Amino acid sequence: MDIVNENLDKYLHDIIPDRDPVLTEMEEHAASLEFPIIGPLVGRLLYVLATSAKAKRVLELGSGYGYSAYWFAKAVGKEGTVICTDGSAENQERAMEYFKRGRLADRVEFHVGDALKLIDTFDGEFDIIFSDIDKTQYPKALRKVLPKLRKGGLFISDNVLWSGKILDKKPDAATAGIITFNRMIYSSKDFFTSIVPLRDGVAVSVKL
Repeated sequence: MDIVNENLDKYLHDIIPDRDPVLTEMEEHAASLEFPIIGPLVGRLLYVLATSAKAKRVLELGSGYGYSAYWFAKAVGKEGTVICTDGSAENQERAMEYFKRGRLADRVEFHVGDALKLIDTFDGEFDIIFSDIDKTQYPKALRKVLPKLRKGGLFISDNVLWSGKILDKKPDAATAGIITFNRMIYSSKDFFTSIVPLRDGVAVSVKL
């Protein structure tokens, strides 16, 4: 199910300015492999949120080859840091090449491993934590994120509408994980949440 009207989606993509050449190449690479990335519409949303929050320290849970991190790295500025996590060393290598070409490598750390184990190894609090890991792990991610996020910080989660599969009467494990997560994040006394129905659904939660 397309959660955004096809014509509106086309309009939104047509109206936004061209990205820098590195981002465009990353988008073309994703299209060629059918690799899931957040895309330019959500990328711009992340940039707006990060700059509005004056974020200087961002943690990503599930970075792929760095597309969302590229937007965050642009937003945090020269004094900021984006910490990436992913299970693939190949993704790490490709991501760092993109960051170098975009002159953003000095703002990024990339760690290979299980994001929900790595998060325990990072000291201090973050201004933003972005989650794009396996959807069955979303409920666990919520519990892990809370102590690592500063008060007033943003927890942003991708794919929370999951191509409309959240409406399935017999959801699979990934869909069930998202359904549970959405209920948890909206009922949490520690966060105030809104879901933006852009692309595949983005949950934006501020820590109270």
